[in-house]
Amino acid sequence: MPKVLLVEDELNVGSTLKDRLTHEGFEAVWSQSLAQAKIVLLGEKFNLALLDVNLPDGSGFDVARLIRNAHPGTAIMFLTAAGTPEDRIHGLELGAEDYIVKPFHFKELLLRIQNVLKRARFVESNETPASTVRIGRADVSFAEYQLSLEGVKQPLSHKECALLKLLFEKRGQVVSRDEILNLVWSEDEYPTPRTIDNFILRLRKLIEPDPENPVHIRSVRGVGYVLEKDPS
Repeated sequence: MPKVLLVEDELNVGSTLKDRLTHEGFEAVWSQSLAQAKIVLLGEKFNLALLDVNLPDGSGFDVARLIRNAHPGTAIMFLTAAGTPEDRIHGLELGAEDYIVKPFHFKELLLRIQNVLKRARFVESNETPASTVRIGRADVSFAEYQLSLEGVKQPLSHKECALLKLLFEKRGQVVSRDEILNLVWSEDEYPTPRTIDNFILRLRKLIEPDPENPVHIRSVRGVGYVLEKDPS
C-alpha cells in the first residue's frame, strides 16, 4: 500500500483528497501546516508527498527541503494555486516530480501519481547499485536520488534519476527515445522528443566536464542516446 503525505491547509480540499486517495488504496496521512508536517516526518517515511505551496505557517517548499534532506527517496508533487513560472522552477530545483495547478481533476492527479510511483519502482529495483557509482565528474547515488559534485550534493528528481539509471544500466548501448519514453514517462504525460532533450541537457550540465562538448552522454542522431563506458 503506497504511503502518501498530504500537506494541505484548505479543509475541503484536504479532506476530499484524503478520502479519495484512501478509496484508491493509498495510506494517506494529512497535515494541515508546516509544523504538523515536521512532526509527521520525524517518525514516518512516505512513497510520495503532495504539497500545497501556501501554508499558514510557511511554505510547501520548506516541507520539500525537509523531505529531500531526511527522506530523499520520497517523490514530491506540488498542488497549488500559485502557478507562476518562478514557482514552478523553484519546485523543480528542489527535486519535485510534478507541479499541478489548482483546480485539477482527481483522475488526472491519480494518473500522475501512478506515473511517479512507476518511476520510483524502476529506480529502486533490485538492479540499483547499493553504493555510489562514478558517472563523468559526478558520484551518483540512485538509492538516495542525488549526486555529488566535488563534495556538493545535488538532488535528482525521480525522472532525472530514472533516466540516468536507464542509461547507466545500458551503458555502451544506444537507448532509443521510445524506450526512454516508455520507462521514464507515460503516454498520458504527453512527452515530446524535446522533453527528453531538456532532461539530457540538465544531466550533461551535472556530469560532463564540458556540457557543450559531451563525452559521456552522447547523442545518436535520429535514434537516442548512449552513456559511454569509457569516453577515452
